[in-house]
Amino acid sequence: MNYKPRTKSGLTLTEMVVVIATIALLVTLGLPAVRVLLDSFESGGVGKSMISAALSSARAVAAREHRCAGIRFQQDLAGNQYMVFIVHDFEKTGLSPGFRAVEGLKPIKLPENLGVMDLMVRTNHGTHWTGAEDPRDEPLNVDYLDDTNPLNLGPDRRNKYITDASSFSIVFSPSGKLMMRNVRVRNRNGIYQPDNGVSGKVSMDDVFNSHSNITSYDVGLFVQDDYAELGLGAESSRNRFIIYDKTGFDKLDARRRFDYLNSLELVYINPYTGTIISPDR
Repeated sequence: MNYKPRTKSGLTLTEMVVVIATIALLVTLGLPAVRVLLDSFESGGVGKSMISAALSSARAVAAREHRCAGIRFQQDLAGNQYMVFIVHDFEKTGLSPGFRAVEGLKPIKLPENLGVMDLMVRTNHGTHWTGAEDPRDEPLNVDYLDDTNPLNLGPDRRNKYITDASSFSIVFSPSGKLMMRNVRVRNRNGIYQPDNGVSGKVSMDDVFNSHSNITSYDVGLFVQDDYAELGLGAESSRNRFIIYDKTGFDKLDARRRFDYLNSLELVYINPYTGTIISPDR
């Protein structure tokens, strides 16, 4: 009778060690690529979808309220960027270009690694009260992107030009058409530079308020457009913007920041439909 020799199955200890080490190496090498892919998807795809949906909602608000309405892009004091629904309201703000947050609609937080800029900055960053009224602006330049230059830092020690470039509005008429008009966002009480420690200056607006009320009284989320020295004041609404990687941007010096931002394609808004005109080819 013939017997076939039994063959051993499986791997030896040495082979197992080699396999495990190979898998670990592949995972280590692959994670950065996966992270880049996910970040790209999140910034380019999800970000545009979120903005597009918000723009549609803003047009609906304009039609419902029978007044100009739109989206305000702005960062909170922690550096998170939001989309805030705003509506024109001269009666409450006391300003011809005055807008306030829409009642009942919460600000929408953008993904943490995503930033949006209009690449324009206001020219007047003075401390006089008239500075915030001045809507003149100019393109963002390389010198403004230097966080080590004390001249670029506002009283809050943040780069006022980056605050400025990341704070802008897109506005629609009641008929739903894109508008180019001056915008200055103020709290619902219409109080200039509110201070809850001073009688007659108290504002409990939980969206737009003063820097001091936000930090000292925990009232408000975004600093209103009364502070030219912080980069916040009257400004023309926009019809285009860029979407950038905030995490990577923060790690670059001024020159590389400038080159990076200018390498990005502008995203435009259709003036009739309010939809995003994608630069993707």
